[in-house]
Amino acid sequence: MIYLEIFWSFFIANLLGYGGGPATIPLIQIEVVNERDWMTLSEFGDLLAIANALPGPIATKMAGFIGYEIGGVVGSIVALAATILPSAIAVILLFKFVNLFKDSPKVKLMTKSVQPIIAILLAVMAYQFFLTAFENSGIFHLVLLTLLSFFTLSKLKIHPSLVIIGALLYGGIFLS
Repeated sequence: MIYLEIFWSFFIANLLGYGGGPATIPLIQIEVVNERDWMTLSEFGDLLAIANALPGPIATKMAGFIGYEIGGVVGSIVALAATILPSAIAVILLFKFVNLFKDSPKVKLMTKSVQPIIAILLAVMAYQFFLTAFENSGIFHLVLLTLLSFFTLSKLKIHPSLVIIGALLYGGIFLS
């Protein structure tokens, strides 16, 4: 039964997550943290940070890890299959129609209409992570890491994965 729950959770999140990884992350969070209680918001945030620092598609990295944690190797395979399947089905079924509708104003409007929803989902998730970080580490560490991250990303143009690794090291040294 657990494998069916794993499959359904990741299939639904990736079926509805139009736009790839960033759009599916809040949906995966809702399934994994809010609906199933497989992990806490803090654990999900840690996983998200590590998955962002590693190469490759974020949704598959998260699915593989969460599936393994919940159902072992079989759970990992089930979660990965459920993550990939919606896109694979869509590509197979819709490939014939791509050239017919690629210049359609209605299709372009639908695509643009989804963008604000994705932005709101990401903003809500960021706000939840902010609250969790505030509760777990306090205002001093939160403000310090926020300012350092902003400065290194915007002014020094350091790659985001290096900033994430630096924040992980900081947390490992000063917050554990």
